[in-house]
Amino acid sequence: MNKPICTHISVNDIQSDGLVKWLEKNAEEHKLKYLLAHAEDGVIWGYFKEGELVASGNVFPQLAKLRLCTLQQCRIFGKNAEVMLWKVGESWKARLIKDEHLSKEDYICEKQILWGTQQEGEFKPDFTLVSDGSQGLKHAVPLTNIPFSQNKNNLYRPIRLIVHHYIDYDDNSGVARICLSRLVDLRGAKI
Repeated sequence: MNKPICTHISVNDIQSDGLVKWLEKNAEEHKLKYLLAHAEDGVIWGYFKEGELVASGNVFPQLAKLRLCTLQQCRIFGKNAEVMLWKVGESWKARLIKDEHLSKEDYICEKQILWGTQQEGEFKPDFTLVSDGSQGLKHAVPLTNIPFSQNKNNLYRPIRLIVHHYIDYDDNSGVARICLSRLVDLRGAKI
């Protein structure tokens, strides 16, 4: 089985250039489309428009902002690659996964269901603020025209995060396991 290319990326310039510039540089270099970040104060979505990051916290002031001081981990991703940045103690690590050379038989494609049963509030360009009827959680995804159910009692969650899982085999036992995963795309599923 073919394997993805996984390499470490330098984070030396993240403090001096700033987080957003570092993300924009890597997104442009690897042709990445979306951002998903987890911070101490919430989930942050974003997308890259003409080389610049547009983050959900800048569109919806009530949501978490993308700041290095509160960031725990961040992924920027697209069709053929993902860059992941994460904090270890007081230092940062980053890695790149590329799989454009792989065929569909070389990974498991999963469509993960995300929170969000309805649109919350007014529409903003390129983002939809969603809440989850059963949990009350809110986040703003960089998607529009999401096919939510018009029935408020229907707790259907139409937002999907596309993930590739890569399999490795233990040489001694032959046991297969998922050894690596990466984000690929974000979509709204039909009801």
